[in-house]
Amino acid sequence: MGRRASGLIATWAEAQRQTQRQREAEQRETARLYREAERRQRAYERDVNRMQREQRDAYRRQREAEALRATGELEDRVRELEGLLAAGCAGRAFGVAALRRPEAVEPFAPGALARPVPEPDLGAYLAGAGRWPHQQTEARARFERDWAAASAAEEQRRRQLASYRAQYDSWAAGRLAEIREHNASIAEMDRALRAGEPDTVVEYFSAALYASECWPEGFPRRLTAAYDRGARQLVVEWELPGFEVVPEHRMVRYLINADQHKEVPRPVTQRRALYRDVLAQSVLLALRELFAADEAGVLDSVVLSGFTDGPDPATGRPARVVLATAAVERAAFAGIRMELVSAVECLTGALGGRLSAKPDARTPVRAVRTPGQVGTGVVSHGGGEEPDLLAMDPVEFEHLVAELFRARGLQAVTTRRSNDGGVDVEAVDPDPLSGGSILVQVKRYRNTVPPSAVRDLYGTVQGAGANKGVLVTTSGFGPGSYAFAEGKPLTLVSGAELVDLLHRHGLRGRLGTGTPEPARPQEASGDGNGDRGGDRDGDFNVLGMAWTGAVAVDVCALVCAGSRALSEEHFVFYNNPATPEGAVRMLPRRADRGSARGGDRAAVRVEFDALPAGADRLVLAAAVDLEADPGADLGGFAEAAILLRDAGGEELERLAVSDGRPGETALVLGSFRRRGGDWSFVLGGRGYRGGLAELVGDFGIEVA
Repeated sequence: MGRRASGLIATWAEAQRQTQRQREAEQRETARLYREAERRQRAYERDVNRMQREQRDAYRRQREAEALRATGELEDRVRELEGLLAAGCAGRAFGVAALRRPEAVEPFAPGALARPVPEPDLGAYLAGAGRWPHQQTEARARFERDWAAASAAEEQRRRQLASYRAQYDSWAAGRLAEIREHNASIAEMDRALRAGEPDTVVEYFSAALYASECWPEGFPRRLTAAYDRGARQLVVEWELPGFEVVPEHRMVRYLINADQHKEVPRPVTQRRALYRDVLAQSVLLALRELFAADEAGVLDSVVLSGFTDGPDPATGRPARVVLATAAVERAAFAGIRMELVSAVECLTGALGGRLSAKPDARTPVRAVRTPGQVGTGVVSHGGGEEPDLLAMDPVEFEHLVAELFRARGLQAVTTRRSNDGGVDVEAVDPDPLSGGSILVQVKRYRNTVPPSAVRDLYGTVQGAGANKGVLVTTSGFGPGSYAFAEGKPLTLVSGAELVDLLHRHGLRGRLGTGTPEPARPQEASGDGNGDRGGDRDGDFNVLGMAWTGAVAVDVCALVCAGSRALSEEHFVFYNNPATPEGAVRMLPRRADRGSARGGDRAAVRVEFDALPAGADRLVLAAAVDLEADPGADLGGFAEAAILLRDAGGEELERLAVSDGRPGETALVLGSFRRRGGDWSFVLGGRGYRGGLAELVGDFGIEVA
């Protein structure tokens, strides 16, 4: 019994040891896992700290780069002001030749109409047929049918070519007549200028100052002038920039601890000295432009007084304060190398002029002579009750827009010229329910504002946390801009709307007085009749088409009211290349590039503002050219897009459209729809197996 008990105890003891070893192994594994978790946690924390440090470093570098960029802009502006005279002296002088137009017109370019229709080859037909008599007979019959079709097509081509040539000759004759009439008026002006007629002399030299490209952005361009014919002296009052033209700050620093940019002020003495130098340079540069433009030799001397408008320092009332003046003889001026002089010393020393000692305080000097003292023939430019917004000084234009917002009951101020993020006017609507901060950008453009400007304004509004953004222009906006602005806190104000708003609130403004050129005839297409439409002088867009695939596709357009085309004449395609009023027309393929315009595979030219009043949509469609590509479908029509271009051909927006599908031979690409006074784009995508005839049938047009 003792030995048996001893064996059980040994077994039990061994089991206990095994359990103990297992427990110790588990404890060791648990400790190892704990240490591994701690190691991973420490590694994670190191990675997080490193990422945070890298993010902080990247953020700091970004903010420092912003400060450096702002400082660079300030330094560039100062360099531009310091080098104003030297840069201006390097410019080209104004002359009568700059006003003449070359007596040349674009050459006749018939495009595909210049290429005769190929005639079928009987030998090829017979060679491709069998040797049996009936096969040879069938081949001859096919040849005769194709030859008759080719002959008819060639006859049609010749008629179209003759029609387009006659149309081109008529346009070219009108264009040359207009150019010659203009040049004759310039010749008459040159004769009057050389004869010293005061009105002509003043107008010519006013144009010389306005046409100069040497004046930096923000410089005013306003003058009053008169010509003393007996003394052969031109007397001019020319507006000078205000003290704000010199940057108030010297640099921008980034304060890391405060996480903010600090603008370091420019020393007042330095700013005053630079402003005084800028005024002297402006006077000398204006004198240089006048004497350099005197090809006719009618100026023996020029009296030029530079002024600014504002409160009179003595009375506080609005007044014209003369800050610089000089009476300069041609001989004295000719002996000076303007690009090398110190402007202040040259003006006050060599030329004996006067320059305000404290122009920042608007301390005046006495003008040598004023235009009013000449007696007659005083002409002013840049002022008046109805200013031309297109010719207005940019800063004055911004002030006018700010005044419009104030007239509408808002608080509005113009921004400083630097670090404004592209914002020209900041306004606040005090209405407690619908009001808030408004950022305004002003674009004094002649061409359509690109959608990129609208996108930039939206980014600025979001970044500044403003309630709304307003883009004001003297031109207009395309459908791409209105499509982007839809549903966003953005308002787009076109030139026509701006003029209307100004007049409604007692303010003044107009948009130019230009005279349109004779209309140019429509360029011929390979299949069009070439007898419609013509280039117009209104704003227009080119709707280009791009796609991949070898399938031959024709693009067409329908001008509709709702879902019905206005008429058969408002279905624009290869056999009807323009609407009756010419607002929509196909652009031809060019023989030299095999494309329509700008690399587009097809293109439609559209004047949205000239579309009939009853039209509320412009539908674009594509269909397989079954004559060129029989049996094809739109399965190979891929990566399609409408490229919205301005009048100069620059791409403004790319609108992706639906690809084609196998079995379908026609497709609605999309439509531009009028909503109120705006046009927005709506994607299409409906396909048709019955081709173009079925598609246009849905819009009320029957195709025979």
